[in-house]
Amino acid sequence: MGKGEQASPAAGEGRCVLAVDVGNTSTGFGLFSADAGETDEPLGTWELTTPEKLTADEARMQVAQVLGVLARDVAEQRTLAPTRAATFAEPPLDAVLSCVVPSLTEAWSAALETACRTRPVVVGPGLKTGLRMRYSDPVEIGPDRIADVVAARATYGAPVVAVDFGTTMNIEVIDGEGAFLGGIIAPGLALGAQALSRAAARLPVIELHAPKAAIGRSTREAMQSGVVFGEVARVDGLLDRVFAELGEEAPVVLTGSGAGRLAPLVSHTAVVDKTLTLRGLHQLRLGVVRRR
Repeated sequence: MGKGEQASPAAGEGRCVLAVDVGNTSTGFGLFSADAGETDEPLGTWELTTPEKLTADEARMQVAQVLGVLARDVAEQRTLAPTRAATFAEPPLDAVLSCVVPSLTEAWSAALETACRTRPVVVGPGLKTGLRMRYSDPVEIGPDRIADVVAARATYGAPVVAVDFGTTMNIEVIDGEGAFLGGIIAPGLALGAQALSRAAARLPVIELHAPKAAIGRSTREAMQSGVVFGEVARVDGLLDRVFAELGEEAPVVLTGSGAGRLAPLVSHTAVVDKTLTLRGLHQLRLGVVRRR
């Protein structure tokens, strides 16, 4: 077992697997069936705002609350009896954690170990991903980026390009041989809008949706055009450059908080995949279990 791979019960001994994706802006949760395959959807998902600081006890409380909410959601979707639905709120079989905020990693890891009664698989340096890396220093790759790439390749094959709209806008590239070539990191949609209003005293905070026309008839519309249409133009232009370097076009997968809003505006054919990162985390956890 390599560094970063933690021990936990064998697959099939419990009910569920909890995947936790701690981002700079939001924290996503996905509850998977213990026997779910690599491309299976989670039983339920939930999202919370990521705080600047968090204790292990606070994180544990959030885990308990989220599991309770997901239990009710699963019960409603499957019309389960109350006694059957309650089992989903009990500690999962296993947990897998991705955290891009270093100061919160220890708290979340400790909270998951206590709440789930097993050491979580923490995605980071030393964890075997099953990916061939053509990145100069794989240690630098964020765990959320790894999860996106793993899930994109498993679901859509190779080559494939994943675009994740979050605090940053990340583009990840898998070549025709299934190897991770690398990617692109740029400021995200909300970050660009916040920078405008912070740096320019007379510019307001704007809602992040596309205006009716590219030429804004008000300051707010002009900002929305620059931020939203500018982001779309940047994504399209970067995809053109990626395909030129690949020597071929590839399926494009959009995920993250802005994917649904931006997909209709992007000129390249793309599919929106809301649970891509969570499925990638679940797949990485499956890889750890299989190598034991």
